[in-house]
Amino acid sequence: MKISTRGRYALRLMLDIALTGGDGPVSLRDVAQRQDISDKYLEQIITPLGRAGLVRSVRGAGGGYLLTRMPEEYTVGEILRVLEGSLVPVSCAEAKGCCGRAEQCVTQEIWEEIGAAVSSVVDHITLADLVDRYHKKQES
Repeated sequence: MKISTRGRYALRLMLDIALTGGDGPVSLRDVAQRQDISDKYLEQIITPLGRAGLVRSVRGAGGGYLLTRMPEEYTVGEILRVLEGSLVPVSCAEAKGCCGRAEQCVTQEIWEEIGAAVSSVVDHITLADLVDRYHKKQES
């Protein structure tokens, strides 16, 4: 399983808003400069994040984007799933009986275990944890 650039950039975008959004809305242009990501690409990423209710836009002069909740209320998994969809490695790990071999398939169990392990990691790391990690890296 690979996380696409959309998923990786969504995390960077949300982290940037968490780090800099305390003073008000964060413009995508500013995020694009800080993160070295095309602002056009960020526009494609922010749309599904807004639809999912993870960010809200503020229009007008000084407008931009704000988190809708506190950083500790977001998980990495929640953010990734908005852009990536399911994080299971193969589709049969999501739905039992997806093929005629499901009853005797031992590899399906492996895929389910991998999916559960990935979810366990990404669902226990919050945006606040990423903020803390960012600050620790800046100190060293």
